[in-house]
Amino acid sequence: MRQAGTNLPKVGRYNRAVVLDQIQLADGVSRTEIAQHTGLTPQTVSGIVRRLLDEGIVREDGSSRVAGTGKPRTTLRINPDAGSAVGLHFDPVELACVVVDLLGKPLVLKRRPTPPGADPAAVVEAMADLVGDVLAEAKVPRDRVLGLGLASPGPIDQYSGMVVTPPKLAHWTRVPVKQQLSEATGLPVTLDNDATAAAIGERWSGAGKGVANFAYFFFGTGIGGGLVLNHQVHRGGSLNAAEFGHTTVLPDGPECYCGNRGCLEILVSPAAIIAETHRRLGEQVGSVLSEPFRRDPATVDHAAIRLAAASGDPLAGEIIDAAARHVASIAVSVVNITDVDLIVLGGHGIRHVETRYVDAVTAAVASRPLSRHIRVVDVAPSPLGADAAVVGGASLVLHATYSPQLSALLTD
Repeated sequence: MRQAGTNLPKVGRYNRAVVLDQIQLADGVSRTEIAQHTGLTPQTVSGIVRRLLDEGIVREDGSSRVAGTGKPRTTLRINPDAGSAVGLHFDPVELACVVVDLLGKPLVLKRRPTPPGADPAAVVEAMADLVGDVLAEAKVPRDRVLGLGLASPGPIDQYSGMVVTPPKLAHWTRVPVKQQLSEATGLPVTLDNDATAAAIGERWSGAGKGVANFAYFFFGTGIGGGLVLNHQVHRGGSLNAAEFGHTTVLPDGPECYCGNRGCLEILVSPAAIIAETHRRLGEQVGSVLSEPFRRDPATVDHAAIRLAAASGDPLAGEIIDAAARHVASIAVSVVNITDVDLIVLGGHGIRHVETRYVDAVTAAVASRPLSRHIRVVDVAPSPLGADAAVVGGASLVLHATYSPQLSALLTD
C-alpha cells in the first residue's frame, strides 16, 4: 500500500479536529493551553476557536488567572446542546438505542428484543422504529442529529457497509445494513464492530478518555475487543483488528466456530459458562443454584450465574473466576504485543462480576508481562458498563465528526 501525501485544506481540517479534541478532553481549557498542548501557533488556535464559537460547537465559560501573570484566560468548553448523535447496538438477542449530546451524555435509552429469527429486513425495520421512538421521547428533531452509529457483531466489511456472516446470525450473509438503515431512518449511518464501537465510547466519555494507548475487552454474546494506539483507533488491514475472543488459550481445547481450537470466546462466552455450570450442578449440590436447576435448568442462565457469584456462591464463583483467569492470560499477551497503558473491561456479559474480572486481570498484568519492571498496566471496569456498545455506537458519529483522524491527512 502506497504512502500518500497531504494538502493544505486537509491539514486545516485536521488542526480543527485537534483543537476540538483538546477542548473535549480537558472539559475547560484556554486558548493558550491548547497552543501549548498541540504545538499549534496561538494565531492558528485563535482562528480555529473563533470559527468553533461562531458555529456554536464551543462556548466560553468564565475565566481563570494564571499564577504570576495576573492576566485572566477565557475557559473554553464543548457546548453539549449544539447537536446530537444516535447510537444503535445490534445484538442477536437485543436491540438498544440511545441519543446523546455532544459530550456523549445519554439523553434517552431504550431496549427491545431482536425480532425472532433475526431476519435482516425485520431487524432493520425494528431498528428504524426504535430510532424514531427514542428521538421522539428525547424531543430531538432529525435535522439536529449528526448521524447514526450502528454497533454490530462482526466481521464487518467497512468498504461496502456490510455485515459479513456473523456468528449466531444465520441469515446475515453480506447484508448491506448501512445503506438499508440509512434509507429506513433518513440519517447518515456509521457502521462498526460492536467491540470497536464500545472502545470508541470509552475514549470519548469513559475510562479511556485522554489515554493514548489502551485495549478494551467487550463481553457480550461473545468476546470482542478494541485497540486505541497513539490516540488513534487501530483497525488493521481488513478493519477488523482486536478480535481478542479468537485468540487461542488452550491449543487442545474445544473447537470454536471460527475454525480454531481453545479460543477465549469458546471458553468464557455466556454459553460456555452456562454449559460448565449445568455440568457441575448435575454432579454436585450445595449451590444456591442447585434447587432452581433441579426445577428448571433453563432458569440457571448467565445472569443467574453472575448474580450467584456476586452473592458469594462458591460454585458460581469458581466458574466465573476460571473464566476471568482465561481473560487475564489473553490480556497479558495483548500487553506484551501492544504495550498499552490501560486495559478496560466492559459490556453486559460481566455485569455484577466486574470486580472478579478486574482483579484477575490486574494480578496477571502486574506479574507476567515483560514490561512489568518498567511500569504496571492499569486495569479498569468500564464506567459505561452494560451500555458500552450502544453509547459506543453514538460515539462512532462524534468520533468520526470531531476527533483528529490521521487517515484524513492521506490524499486519495
